[in-house]
Amino acid sequence: QDYYGKELQKSEDLKTSACVTSSRPLPKVVRDALERVHEEVVARYYGCGLVIPEYLASCRILDLGSGSGRDCYLLSQLVGERGHVTGIDMTEGQVEVAKKHVAYHMDKFGYRKPNVEFLQGYMEKLRDAGLANDSYDIVISNCVINLAPDKRAVLQEAYRVLKPGGEMYFSDVYASQRLSETIQKHRVLWGECLGGALYWRDLYSIAEEVGFSSPCLVTASPITIVDKELEGIIGDCRFVSATFRLFKVPGSSRAGPGQVIYNGGIVGHERELVFDANFIFKEGEVVDVDAEMAAILRSSRFADKFLIQAGRANTATPQGCC
Repeated sequence: QDYYGKELQKSEDLKTSACVTSSRPLPKVVRDALERVHEEVVARYYGCGLVIPEYLASCRILDLGSGSGRDCYLLSQLVGERGHVTGIDMTEGQVEVAKKHVAYHMDKFGYRKPNVEFLQGYMEKLRDAGLANDSYDIVISNCVINLAPDKRAVLQEAYRVLKPGGEMYFSDVYASQRLSETIQKHRVLWGECLGGALYWRDLYSIAEEVGFSSPCLVTASPITIVDKELEGIIGDCRFVSATFRLFKVPGSSRAGPGQVIYNGGIVGHERELVFDANFIFKEGEVVDVDAEMAAILRSSRFADKFLIQAGRANTATPQGCC
């Protein structure tokens, strides 16, 4: 709270690249939406990736660690007036910045009533903020889960508030090994998203424990440390900024492997849907998928965009990892 509420005044104050968005080109619809976000909201943004999944019209989305609200205001435009976006953050100063600009953005977007709300609270304790079971289509988070001491509680709460078939789509920082106490207790390293980074293999085990599907790696990029003193403390540990997607797959959707055909039609992804590092679905093309991916597509918001039929997958799907 102190680091993000007082010490950092703008993104240029950061000492590592952990919380800097990757340079991948943004889809035009996202670029256009970003241009309509208030400059103060953008200046106080400290995310480490672009957490804008596909096919969002009319969705209910929860942003964990929403900060100044940049991603919420982006998503507000993509879900449309019938959708809704909730942002929750523990830092009072950040929530104040986000709330201050609600009227500005609703007027800019031409909405008659707000489709965003901002709450101050903890992502490990969403029940305390009044968030009900099975109430969101998508949970996003942008370089924030590393700041929570109890990662399992965060994923457990995200799973609870997601509807069956819902998705957790989030970027975060991961380490190549479990971190020493020295690194974990270093104030700046924690604030810069490195000290609390999860050993990447632990994400897989925690996700399985709370009930999610196996994590699907979307993108990953190495983190550079520009401060020599911090570099010395970290030693041979390496860090990566990665985006994963997890799904809350109901048991009734689970069957065997299958063959799927993408029907196209998702705005910005009409001809090709890059689902993750392992699966690219091209319009009209038959793709073999394993049982888990078949269940994900069958139960999620993507179901009406695919023709899914039972079949034998030719090969086991490789697990994406950092």
